[in-house]
Order: sequence, then structure tokens, then C-alpha cells
Amino acid sequence: MFECLFLEERVKENKYAMRILEAFPDVPVRDIRKVEDVFGRVKKPYLQKRTNLNLFIGRKEGNLVKEAPDAYGLDGEPHFYFIHAYNCIYECEYCYLQGYFNSPDLVFYVNHEEIVAEMHQTVKDNSDAKRVWFHAGEFSDSLALSHITKEWQIYWDFLESNPAAMMELRTKSVNIKSILQLKPLDNAVVSFSLSPGEALKSYDHKTPSLKGRLKALASLANSGFKVALHLDPIIDTETLDRDYRLLLQQITQVVKPDQIEYISLGVVRFTKDDYQQFKKNYPASKMQAAEFVTSFDNKVRYSRPHRLNILNRVRDICLDAGVDDSNVYLCMEN
Repeated sequence: MFECLFLEERVKENKYAMRILEAFPDVPVRDIRKVEDVFGRVKKPYLQKRTNLNLFIGRKEGNLVKEAPDAYGLDGEPHFYFIHAYNCIYECEYCYLQGYFNSPDLVFYVNHEEIVAEMHQTVKDNSDAKRVWFHAGEFSDSLALSHITKEWQIYWDFLESNPAAMMELRTKSVNIKSILQLKPLDNAVVSFSLSPGEALKSYDHKTPSLKGRLKALASLANSGFKVALHLDPIIDTETLDRDYRLLLQQITQVVKPDQIEYISLGVVRFTKDDYQQFKKNYPASKMQAAEFVTSFDNKVRYSRPHRLNILNRVRDICLDAGVDDSNVYLCMEN
């Protein structure tokens, strides 16, 4: 999978770093002082990930837990995300990571104890809130390589000692082995990003199939784990209503509506830099024909009347499938 592993000297004795190194015994290792000294210093094209991918292992500095943007999660509760990795092994045409970093190489940060300590402090700082949310997967997929990184036990320990904390692991992966080895918790949610089958084939490259994701969703739910869905990004088509009715049928065939903690709905969107990278990387994409505009938050996406029409139609389809209205929210929409 990787051509080279770049290892910070200060994490050589870190148990998580050693686990990762053990998983790739035949990959050359290069010692570095800090990840930032090498990662992204020279522009590396996003699509080079198809043939040339490196892995950096180091210690995250600065703010380890950050406040999430508005409309990032369910209303009325504080939301934060924590950073334990950069970039993803999958390749999706709409992915904002293609314009975010100067490199598609992966970074694993292994100072999980420090991240958890900051999460403890965040709960204390928000003691007036009934629940405090922590989201993983903002800059990476939470589960895609979790059988190698094996970090989730320490976060489960944190959740058990902090019942007011809620954690969401966002994923497109079917690699749920590391989660099934843990015990289900009332304050841990695994959420799957799903799109209709044809959209997955068109835009989600090198990702698990819809059938595979639904199987993983059902396996977790039936094992007692809390699950949620992100129907995001929604890409408008002439068959949108039919496609999402079929998708909700497929979902409710494997999990009951009351087993779904929440559903997030969001249309396809880009920052200006992401959009320029998308046009360069995927000139033949069907999304090239979309009528995008620059919206209130400088995101490039459908006009507000157009996207609200799309979102409300998909919301109605969710409600018709038996999902409670209070459990459906619009992502990144004020």
C-alpha cells in the first residue's frame, strides 16, 4: 500500500506507532524530525495517490480538539471534532481533501492520550451542556485502516468515564472488526456515508459497495452498536426521488428505522480551491454539467432554492420510510 513510511523520531517508542510499523515490515522507514517538515512541503497531485502513496507517523500539536462548524450535527448541543489522521485511502470525485492539503499522502497521529486529555477538558469546559459531541473522520476515514492503528479502545475508555460525552465515528468503510471487538456504548455512534448505488459507481472510486456498507451497518446495529447515516453528498439527477426511495428501502431492509440514531442530509459542495481541483482531476465527471453557484458560506454548490428543494424531497422520503422527523437534520445549512 505504501512506498515509504516517514516516522517522527519522538514517537519511535509510542505503542501505536510500533503497531503501525509492525503492519508494514517490508516498507522502508525514513526518520524525520516532524511530519510538517516533509508532508505537503512540495505539491503532490491528488491523483498521484493511485500509484504513489506514503504514510507519515507522528505527534499532533496545537489544538487537538476543535469546535465544529454550524449545522455540523444535531441542533442544541455543542459539537467538536478531533484530529488523529489526515487523508484517506479512498478516492471520491467530490472529496474536499483534494484541495485541502498539498499531498494525498496519509498521516497518522499517535498521541491519542493527549487527544483524550483534551477531550476530558472539553467536557469540563462545557459542563452546562447535557451532551458534548466529538466527531472523528473530519480529515480521514475513521475505520478504513483501524485494524492497523487499533486506537479506539482508549476512546471507548474515555466514553465510559464520561457519560455526558458522545462520539461519532464517520466512515465509508466495511472494516468494522476493530469496533466489534469493543462493547456497545450508549454514547458511541458509528455513522455510514451512503449514496444510491449508481452514484457510488460514478463518483466513489475504490470505496466499498453499497451492499457491503449496508452489511456492515446491519452487523453493527444487530450487535448492539448505535448507528447513524449521512446521505451526503446528494447529487441531483433526473431520477433522484426514485433513487433515494430505493436507497431507503434497502436501508430499512437491514436495519429498522428506530435503530437509526439520526440521518444527516447534505448536497454536494466544494470550497473554491476544491472545486478547481475537482474540475482538473475529473474533467469527464457528470458533475461538471451541474449549475453550481457560490453560496452564503463561500461554498460552491447548488443555489439555495434548488438545494433546499432537493433536501426537503429526500427528507420526506426518509420520513415516509419511518424515520422520525426529529432525527433528520440538514448538514451545513443555516
